Amino acid sequence: MTALNHPIRICGVDYADPLHAHALVSLLEAYAQDPMGGGKGLSDYAKTHVVEGLASRPQAFSLLAFTQDGTPVGLVNCIEGFSTFAAKPLVNIHDVIVLPDWRGHGVAGAMLGAVVQIARDRGACKLTLEVLSGNQKALRAYAKLGFDAYQLDPEAGTAQFLQLWLD
Repeated sequence: MTALNHPIRICGVDYADPLHAHALVSLLEAYAQDPMGGGKGLSDYAKTHVVEGLASRPQAFSLLAFTQDGTPVGLVNCIEGFSTFAAKPLVNIHDVIVLPDWRGHGVAGAMLGAVVQIARDRGACKLTLEVLSGNQKALRAYAKLGFDAYQLDPEAGTAQFLQLWLD
C-alpha cells in the first residue's frame, strides 16, 4: 500500500447520514465531470436516487476518505457478486474517486486497503474493477496494489469489459 502523505480518515458510508449522502453524491458528480468519468456529470435522476439505490442493496458498500478538517476527498463504491468458478463471493469496485488535488497522496491506496479487508471479512475470493485503457495513471496505481488484467489462458487473451445500455 502507498503511505499516506497527509492524515486521512476512511469510514464506511452510512447512506442514512445526510453528510455522508451529500459527500457521496458530490464526489460521484466530480468523477462524472472528469474526462475519465465521461465528462458529462450525473443526471438529476442519478443525483437524487443513487444513495437510496445503494442503500437498498445489501450487497453494496461504500467508503469515504476525509481530511483532518472533515473535507471529503475520496470515495469507493463496491458491489458484492459471486464467482461461480470459486463458489465464493467477489467484490467489484465500481467507482474509485479521488479529487484531483488529492491524487498521488495515497488516498486511493488507503481506501482500497480498507476494501481488501472488507472483502476478506466477507469471504471474497477476489476483487474486480474496470479502468479505461487510456487511464495510465490509474493502471499504474492499481498494478502497484497487485491488480492485473483478467485472463484464464494467455493464448485466449485478456477479458474485455463490455456493456449494453437498456434504456
